[in-house]
Amino acid sequence: MLSIIVFLPVAVAAGLLALPRLGDNAVRWTWIAASAVELVLVLGVWVSYDPAAPGYAYEVNRRWIPSVSSGYHLGVDGLSLPLVALTAVLFLACAIYSLRQTQRIRSFAALFLFLETVCLGLFVSLDLILFFVFFDLSIVGMYFVIAGWGHNGAARAALKFFLYTFVGSLALLLGFIGLYLSAEPHTFDIAQLAEQNPLAGQGVAGTLVLLALVVGLAIKTPTVPFHTWLPPAHTEAPAAGSAILAGVLLKLGTYGFVRIAMPLLPDTWRRYAWVIVIVGVLSVLYGALVALAQRDFKRMIAYTSVNHMGYIILAIGAAGLIATSNAQAHDLAVAGAVTQMVSHGLITGALFLLAGVLYERGHTYDMGSYGGLAASAPRFAGLTAIAAFASLGLPGFSGFIAEFQIFTGSLGATPVATALAFLGILISAALFLRAYQRIFLGPPRAAGGTTDLTAPETISIAPLMVLAVVLGLFPRFLLDVIEPAARTLGDLVSR
Repeated sequence: MLSIIVFLPVAVAAGLLALPRLGDNAVRWTWIAASAVELVLVLGVWVSYDPAAPGYAYEVNRRWIPSVSSGYHLGVDGLSLPLVALTAVLFLACAIYSLRQTQRIRSFAALFLFLETVCLGLFVSLDLILFFVFFDLSIVGMYFVIAGWGHNGAARAALKFFLYTFVGSLALLLGFIGLYLSAEPHTFDIAQLAEQNPLAGQGVAGTLVLLALVVGLAIKTPTVPFHTWLPPAHTEAPAAGSAILAGVLLKLGTYGFVRIAMPLLPDTWRRYAWVIVIVGVLSVLYGALVALAQRDFKRMIAYTSVNHMGYIILAIGAAGLIATSNAQAHDLAVAGAVTQMVSHGLITGALFLLAGVLYERGHTYDMGSYGGLAASAPRFAGLTAIAAFASLGLPGFSGFIAEFQIFTGSLGATPVATALAFLGILISAALFLRAYQRIFLGPPRAAGGTTDLTAPETISIAPLMVLAVVLGLFPRFLLDVIEPAARTLGDLVSR
């Protein structure tokens, strides 16, 4: 089942490229149909998944590169399944949103289907080499999306994105090789490495391996000071590309922390968790403050991603500090971090699609060029208001559930850092309210036209907000999946 879920999109992409006479409309609807089938398959896995069962569900383990003990090892648990579901939802939303796409639609659809395979493959990988292959391919796919369909500065932004994140992937590979060499017998299998804990008590070696992993994952996340590739990449990327970059690709980094860095290097992680906490708080405050200074709507949203990723880093750092002293707080912080990954993907994905609508109407992201759009585009104004308030973490939205868990789990271990992180919410409220007032309220201005959301735009964006509300009001179905896996992670980190 997992192999079908992972490789169906790229198989459809190959079919689209192999049939050059297929019309653009057929390409669009084939893309949508493939993404819809993916979502149905993932929902089937979700319904049949038993959170109480030990180990991984739908596990497959086959020989792949036996000379280095690397296998084709896939499986899902409560840490990965929510992100697999998020990936399927967002890629379907982007496929529907791209019904209006006219420029080289066949290549555009094939790239997104390729990226869907890559992201799903990474989230279900249980082998470090397999993880790395998908991690690296995500860089290639997004590079071509930005360079091929971005705005005027796309080539420069795509190059910066590729070079930064490729350096991160090389650091990650060094860390993986360090884990392989330290294991006895040598292996790249994540489950076996978690059982072995090969670098326990290995001071300098453990520190160097953790440093390599953290740098590689921090660039992908990204955190301060490795974030500088993100704003230009988002600003120049097409709307659907930005939605996938923020909603899914950034989670490849945060997921790597909870799947690899924390369980495979538990004692080293606990020793340096305070550094992770500091990086998290800096990302929260820096991202919010710089977002507050932006006049470009899309660039502002990009910096809020740095802010929201900071909450996740804060949570997993605090979890390391209390892993051996307060298991309940550890599990709460980790569950909050994973919930925040899902919540941020839905909300910020929707915000970037809405930014694309804004650009399509006025051909600029400059907030000062707009005004009074609520009168002529009420659906657009309403959905943007919902997305903005959801991003603030107001009660009733998924962000509130995630941030409440993060702050509650982190407060006992890092009271000062958590208190500082609270300021990020206040700053985010100011920046979103100011942006909304500039664009949608007040007297009308020239940019933006009078047209409201089209049917494809509404159908692609509104369900993301509905899911954010459902998770905010009825989070139990998500937390029941995440929390048992968070407890299992706690057992590994506290060894």
